[in-house]
Amino acid sequence: MSGLNDQQRAAVTHLDTPLLVLAGAGSGKTRVITEKIAWMIDRDHYGASEIAAITFTNKAAKEMRQRVGQRIKRKRAEGLTICTFHSLGWQILRADPEACERRKGMSILDQHAAGDLVRELLPSGAKNDLVYAVMNGISRYKDAGLEPGHALAQARDDNDARAAEIYRDYQQRLVSLNAVDFDDLIALPAKLLEDPVIRTRWRRRLKYLLVDEYQDTSAAQYRLLRQLVGDVGAMTAVGDDDQSIYGWRGARPENLSGLKADYPNLRVVKLEQNYRSAGKILEAANAVIACNPHEFEKKLWSQHGPGEDIRVVEYADDTDESEGIARDILTLFHGGRARWGEMAVLYRSNFQARAIELQLRENGIPYVVSGGPSWFDAREIRDGLAYLRVLANPDDNPAFMRVINTPRRGFGSTAMARLATYADAVGKSLFEAGLDELFQNELPQPAARALRGFTNVLIDFSDRLERNGIGEAYRELLDHIGYIDWLIEQDDDPKKGERRKRNLDDLAGWIERLGEDCDSTEELIARVSLAAGPDDDRNEGADLVRLMTLHAAKGLEFKHVWLAGCEEGLLPHQRSIDDDQIEEERRLMYVGITRAERALTISYCQRRKRGGEMMSCEPSRFLDEMPETVVDWPSRHGAKETSSEDAKANIAALKALLEG
Repeated sequence: MSGLNDQQRAAVTHLDTPLLVLAGAGSGKTRVITEKIAWMIDRDHYGASEIAAITFTNKAAKEMRQRVGQRIKRKRAEGLTICTFHSLGWQILRADPEACERRKGMSILDQHAAGDLVRELLPSGAKNDLVYAVMNGISRYKDAGLEPGHALAQARDDNDARAAEIYRDYQQRLVSLNAVDFDDLIALPAKLLEDPVIRTRWRRRLKYLLVDEYQDTSAAQYRLLRQLVGDVGAMTAVGDDDQSIYGWRGARPENLSGLKADYPNLRVVKLEQNYRSAGKILEAANAVIACNPHEFEKKLWSQHGPGEDIRVVEYADDTDESEGIARDILTLFHGGRARWGEMAVLYRSNFQARAIELQLRENGIPYVVSGGPSWFDAREIRDGLAYLRVLANPDDNPAFMRVINTPRRGFGSTAMARLATYADAVGKSLFEAGLDELFQNELPQPAARALRGFTNVLIDFSDRLERNGIGEAYRELLDHIGYIDWLIEQDDDPKKGERRKRNLDDLAGWIERLGEDCDSTEELIARVSLAAGPDDDRNEGADLVRLMTLHAAKGLEFKHVWLAGCEEGLLPHQRSIDDDQIEEERRLMYVGITRAERALTISYCQRRKRGGEMMSCEPSRFLDEMPETVVDWPSRHGAKETSSEDAKANIAALKALLEG
């Protein structure tokens, strides 16, 4: 531990009481967690199989596993659990499915499948906004630990009662499908652990917990952790209340202070040395976040020296702003001061990216928009995963419904509705009901023929799966049904069709590789479902300028950062202003500032086009919260002299552009 500072070392070696590590931005929290795991195992405080490190994303779990693998010999690390909250919840559910009214072989519904299920329960033609609103309402019920019956009893009006009824029907459907959604992966395990027998078993199995990004835990995640660690509190929670920016999806920064109430002997260690940013950037970040109330005070500092002033630039409009940002990027690149991949443009709302993208394209700047649609959201991937699920489990109703007529087989929505009604009436899955000859005889001949053909394919390839394994059977199935050829035919653009084909090839290859590491088809399906999360980023490490929202930027760092659109109504967002929720917006600003290592430029416009209309803008209140001593704001404080280094870089960039 020679490379750790005193506070990091204190966090690693403390075991006597529950520990809260307040880890400021760039303070080395991941290293603290991995070093603590290694230290506990090396000193025989706990065996690897008795430790669980819990993260929020697959990406964070992967990075942690890699770091631990560099510190501990493989044999010593056997049995160590490093996973996401959802993966841990899945392990708990799989061990006792009957306790939550499920059976072995249960499925995990992704967000798309859950949305389809909700849509079925709403009036025909329900808009997407209503579907999303209902899904969010169900999530809130589950996060609060409310059973459908309790939700109905607490309804204050007809709207509440209708929402609770949909929640009840939704949960009944999940039980009949032998399925859970992602919210259930937290809420159901928390409920299961109320059983003393199940709780004791898991406390004996996992004797020490380390939790990353603790400020982002929800109410259900807090209940789950409390059940696992009990009154002893054998745990290390690592978090930063100043970086809690996910309140809209249930994160509760107050869970940090909740630890203090639940564990009076809680030890608090503050990590305040920042290893990322220059001094002036940290001075600005400290000043801004100090305007929020704090349960725990901390102040970031670094040994990197003061660095450059933070540039604050006023532009006429968003076109002018985008041109200025593109010009800055070219100046740095052609001046030899930064590679493309060392630069990022951050913004509060996705709509801001359009004007910036246009200018980067026009100037030949290579870029990628991060935090956009995931690879898993592509149509061919969703179809491919549905075929995988129905191949492994023909009784998976959502998967069955998605692919029975993909490619087109002549089994349309009318026939599907009749099959669903019949399956509900006889209490069978869609697959089982579809095998019934009496029902088939009631269908029009084309639909009956399509249904028989599809169910026969599933039976045939389920047998092949047993003989040849999931990877080979899966590729053979896609080839047999002609899905890839059909997919290419659907696109007028041949390049797009080929890209879809490559995506599907990648999916099949990934499934084959996973199959080699999984002991069962059920385990493989679960790993695929859990991996299809929001942290997929296939461009990580590429030498490209990154464009992303402030929410997507958390956890990342760049040598040069532009924070665009720092205006009242945008950052802070108007909705937060109206709801008096400025504190989380200020934390977003803090996250944006602390992404920068060496240079930060913040911009705002005099007017901006929003909703097709040009609107007047005012600089964000957060700009006035930064000390004048660290800010270069010509339109407010007058121009500062250009440094010789900047002047040389500008000349080099101009020369490169002229030669180009």
